[in-house]
Amino acid sequence: MRILVVDNYDSFVFNLVQYLGQLGVDAEVWRNDDARLSDQAAVARQFDGVLLSPGPGTPERAGASIGMVRACAAERTPLLGVCLGHQAIGVAFGATVDRAPELLHGKTSSVHHTNSGVLQGLPDPFTATRYHSLTILPESLPPVLQVTAHTQSGVIMGVRHTELPIHGVQFHPESILTEGGHRMLANWLADCGWERDDTLVRRLENDVHAAVRPYFPADPTATDRTSA
Repeated sequence: MRILVVDNYDSFVFNLVQYLGQLGVDAEVWRNDDARLSDQAAVARQFDGVLLSPGPGTPERAGASIGMVRACAAERTPLLGVCLGHQAIGVAFGATVDRAPELLHGKTSSVHHTNSGVLQGLPDPFTATRYHSLTILPESLPPVLQVTAHTQSGVIMGVRHTELPIHGVQFHPESILTEGGHRMLANWLADCGWERDDTLVRRLENDVHAAVRPYFPADPTATDRTSA
């Protein structure tokens, strides 16, 4: 299996690559201005899946990101967008990305979801770590994109294409404070043809849970968790 991670010049990209590696997938990483991305249709055909990483700035300034969404759509190549990559999916299909009603950097939120796509099998709600000041505006969402996750206040946290294997999440699955990050990536990799290993996924989830448990009180209501 060949998985491409398009690096939008973000410090979190290798956390995503590490999570993929823990699931047994050795991903290739190309920067968003890599010359090899000039023929995006060929790249979409070359890989079994493409992951667009988080990054600074706006989708329009994220190199080949928007073009890769459109190329993967044309070739029906599975694609996952994370944070900025998620916003690029919105822009590629005609949605508007603008200022979020709140700025959250390194804070966790409770995320409610539809138990579909990459979020299948996660608790509802689950805790996710957010680093963003922009968001896809709900009123601008085209019919081909459906909301799969949102905060209590209605900020879009996940989308999926209604017909194509294209998914986006606004939060960071690769953060240790996000519940079910490995499961989300495993759900997406299954779209790419990965042979699912639920025993491995559960072990990785347990490892993350054990790592963060000492930093949180037993009472979940006592954590510094925003409901935004």
